[in-house]
Amino acid sequence: MERRVLLAIFLSFLVLYIYQALVVKPVPKPAITPAPQTAAGTATTPAAADSATSPAPSVPPPAAPVIPAAQPLVADAEERDIRIETRDVIAVFTNRGARLKSWRLKRYFDQDGKPQEIVENKLSLQPLPFTLRTTDEATTTALNGGLYTVSGAPTATPTTSSVDLRFEYRDASGLQAIKQFHFEPASYVLTFKATVTQADRAVTPTIVWGPAVGDVGQLSQYTQKAEALLFQDGKVQRLAPKDLAKQSVFEGDFKFAGVDDNYFMTAALFTGPAKVSFQPVSIPPPADTKETPRELVSFSIDPQQFDRPHQFFAGPKDFTVLASIDRDLTRAINFGMFAVIVVPLLNSLKWVNGFVGNYGWSIVILTIMINAIMFPLRHKSAVSMRKMQEIQPQVKAIQDRYAKLKATDPAKQKMNQELMALYKERGVNPASGCVPMLLTFPVLFAMWALLQTSIELRGAPWFGWIHDLTQHDPWYVLPIVMGATQIWQQRITPATGADPAQQKMMMFMPVIFTVMFLWLPAGAAIYYGVTNLWIVGQQYLTNYLIGPPNVRAVRPPAERRVKRVGGGKTDAAARESE
Repeated sequence: MERRVLLAIFLSFLVLYIYQALVVKPVPKPAITPAPQTAAGTATTPAAADSATSPAPSVPPPAAPVIPAAQPLVADAEERDIRIETRDVIAVFTNRGARLKSWRLKRYFDQDGKPQEIVENKLSLQPLPFTLRTTDEATTTALNGGLYTVSGAPTATPTTSSVDLRFEYRDASGLQAIKQFHFEPASYVLTFKATVTQADRAVTPTIVWGPAVGDVGQLSQYTQKAEALLFQDGKVQRLAPKDLAKQSVFEGDFKFAGVDDNYFMTAALFTGPAKVSFQPVSIPPPADTKETPRELVSFSIDPQQFDRPHQFFAGPKDFTVLASIDRDLTRAINFGMFAVIVVPLLNSLKWVNGFVGNYGWSIVILTIMINAIMFPLRHKSAVSMRKMQEIQPQVKAIQDRYAKLKATDPAKQKMNQELMALYKERGVNPASGCVPMLLTFPVLFAMWALLQTSIELRGAPWFGWIHDLTQHDPWYVLPIVMGATQIWQQRITPATGADPAQQKMMMFMPVIFTVMFLWLPAGAAIYYGVTNLWIVGQQYLTNYLIGPPNVRAVRPPAERRVKRVGGGKTDAAARESE
């Protein structure tokens, strides 16, 4: 009965809803017309409105007067570009706003073989570097839209001396702006100083760099994308574009702050407190492609002392270059937790390359040197694993005798006592097979960080079809060789008692890693492949030095219980002869 009542109520509401929606038309709301206003700005009374016999003609309100821009007093006649070329960079400024239009690195190249561009200048709605922003919109427009006069541009390029470029703008409203840029003949650091006044009153605008981009064309799944970067109190903080939704403004005494990716960085070098603001920028791909949007980061700074010189670094994350500016600046390179090992390895790689002249072969030679140093550790581990292999039947026999006991059974402790006695008798340390191998892991991870972050490998060829050690092998030969050598290595490694199912799983792991590492950078694939070949050769040498395994067979328990008596007869045979 209750179900019928509920169903009837539901159907009633449903019928009412459909009737209201389809049958009953809503009453239109009367149009609200504003009451006409008198010249004094007061509304007419309803009586006056009703007394009107005919509606007044609609007269459009007068257009708001356009406030003309202030007449420029010191400005250029037309827009033009100013090109500055030094040993390392090619900079292009525009006199409209005295802003940086292009910053190309002469020693690094993009996929088209042209000098690498650091400034994102293809986005019309994004500000160019050294845009100035104030709280007054008219002042901001004048500062960034005015045509500045230019002085100090060199006549010969590339220049071999320092350059001081000066931009100036002044208009009838009392706004005056002077921007000065200082170049060193061999440096990626640009010194900037600005003075802005409005009617003899100092103005402190924000310095905007805009989207800071680097090597966006050669990023892969193993390389770092553009991230916000802060260095304060000896610690580096990195923020991905998605993390900036939580916090995008930071204040403090920073050593440097900006944006970096895997190989390049744009950052302000501070000498005092400042406020740094970040903003993620998503650039949609071309309409006729299936590429994913490019995620960039824009940043701006508010220094506490605006009218003093400020330095900006825009260049490669080369350890030597950064260390020559400031040792702390090398922390921008994400070497990971084993940076203390990565730096000596990087210097060693550069030293070897000084003789070889090819970073691919330099990786091969450095890999051989590293494995030669770790030869005693691997040899000790292999010898220990061989000893464990020899006593494995005895270990399994002891484990089988206690297999039916629970782990909480006190008698289970006797198994551990027997195993330790066996290890002591045969001179085997179970941990000696693993500890030496664990000591090699920091070097393994350090080499991975080195090969992943070293800008020296970017665009460096090896031979044949390997034209860039930071990109994957286009023919996938190196990953396949790496996987094959890993399978070979596992087949000749002494087994230490793993069950057959686990051994099959271990043999299948190289296949999984081969598929995962198909897009591994060629430099890393070279290192792992050469390491696997070295381990295989060392295992054969170790097997030759220590000889074949001496595995002792363990008799079944029933056979061990039968005691032999004189004449070679067992107890049962003796009883039958009586």
